[in-house]
Amino acid sequence: MKAQKSGHIINVSSVAGHKVGPGGAVYAATKHAVRVISEGLRQEVKPYNIRSTIISPGAVATELPESVTEADVAQGARELYERWAIPASSFASMVAFAMSQPEEVDVNEILFRPTRQDY
Repeated sequence: MKAQKSGHIINVSSVAGHKVGPGGAVYAATKHAVRVISEGLRQEVKPYNIRSTIISPGAVATELPESVTEADVAQGARELYERWAIPASSFASMVAFAMSQPEEVDVNEILFRPTRQDY
């Protein structure tokens, strides 16, 4: 990307990188770290005309709730996802939007969630 003086880096964070809920402090901290690292990267790649976007989704239908090992937190995640999760194609639309902008436009961050999701 540096040699060709163009490119687009997409990093995935989460709504949890913006707001923490009970039992989610460690996960939220890792997602906030993605945002911080991505912002530093954005500043470093500007001289090379490389764009960067952080995408922070809310509940998107994925296997994430099944990867939670703490029983009560896993149950809460499953209930949230069953109630509100939107299709993965919503995430793909956000990626396509960021990448489809004119070369002089750098969409730095997209925070989106299901309309009905509280946080």
